[in-house]
Amino acid sequence: MSSALTTAITYGTYDLFHIGHVNLFRRIKERWDRLIVAVSTDEFNALKGKQSAVPFADRIELVRACRYVDLAIPETCWEQKADDIRRHQVQAFVMGDDWLGKFDELKALCEVVYLPRTEGVSSSELKQYIRA
Repeated sequence: MSSALTTAITYGTYDLFHIGHVNLFRRIKERWDRLIVAVSTDEFNALKGKQSAVPFADRIELVRACRYVDLAIPETCWEQKADDIRRHQVQAFVMGDDWLGKFDELKALCEVVYLPRTEGVSSSELKQYIRA
C-alpha cells in the first residue's frame, strides 16, 4: 500500500479573492493531498494585458492564508508550468473549465483536470460591479 502524497497545482491571478477561488481550492483538496497555487505576478499580468486591483504581494499572501493551500508560488511566465510540474512532482494540473483544452499538452507530464467554475462570481464581474 502506497503512502505517497498526491499533489495538484493550479494557476491564476486571484484578484479580489472571492468564494469562487475558495471553492476551487477546496474541491482540489478534496481529491488530492497537497495543493500548490501559482499566483500571477503583476509583471506577468501586464504581459497578458491584465491589470490587477490588488498588488501581487497582497494577492499571494491572501492565497497563502487560505487553509486549503499548502504552498503558493509566483507565476512569472506561461512556460513555467511544465517546470513546476516536474520540480514539485505534481500528479494533477487543475484549472477552471473556462480554460478547457488550453493546457492539454501538459497531459504528457500529469493528469490535466478542468473543474466547473462557481457560477455567478468572477473577479472581472466584481470589478465591473464596483465601477458601476
